[in-house]
Amino acid sequence: MSQTTLNLIAITIFSLVMASLLGPLLHLSPVVPAVAAFSLLSIATLDAFSLQGRLGTLVVDTIAQFSEEHRSRIVRHEAGHFLAAHLLEIPVTGYTLNAWEALRQGQAGQGGVSFGAAELEAQITTGKLSTQLIDRYCTVWMSGIAAEQIEYGNAEGGTDDRQKIRLLWMQLQRSMGEADLKQRWALLQAKTLLQDQTVAYKALVTAMEQRQPVEVCQQAIEVSLKSAELPGR
Repeated sequence: MSQTTLNLIAITIFSLVMASLLGPLLHLSPVVPAVAAFSLLSIATLDAFSLQGRLGTLVVDTIAQFSEEHRSRIVRHEAGHFLAAHLLEIPVTGYTLNAWEALRQGQAGQGGVSFGAAELEAQITTGKLSTQLIDRYCTVWMSGIAAEQIEYGNAEGGTDDRQKIRLLWMQLQRSMGEADLKQRWALLQAKTLLQDQTVAYKALVTAMEQRQPVEVCQQAIEVSLKSAELPGR
């Protein structure tokens, strides 16, 4: 059961308790909160076992979208992934900035940046995974957290990004202690990468806020990089 669905169940139980306590004061029939709680728990159960938590994700993400800071964090987090991937020559195939956009594109969860992982998967299949490729992907995965930390001083997202490194380490049959060290190393690399390309990062954020296609976002990065190379800058 997903964490989002568990959160919805917790909210339902809390609401039921509050309704039971306040019901007499509001002259509310005890049947009302009972029926509401049963309905919500039924929906949560259906979501968990039939929809893989997608409904809960949509509900929670829709509520979160009312927060301007949340929306700002999301786009900056994903721009971190996008820029790092572009600079490290990992193909970006698409991006979404909320759960509804992800649903329309047939993706699960709250969306994010999609990467071409053919090279990584091919090396995992053959069992010959180069250190350079591991470093590149780990840096890209941690760059969303890096972007948030640079902008806000902390990161609210990134749990899935950390989990990707841990899952890779499990596939490689390496210790989780090594995975944690790689996360910290990749986070430092990502911060350095983003801070060195602040102009390109800001241009990318603007393009992504406007929901520009991947190609236009890439052009914004390249224009900024070339501008930074001009004499006198």
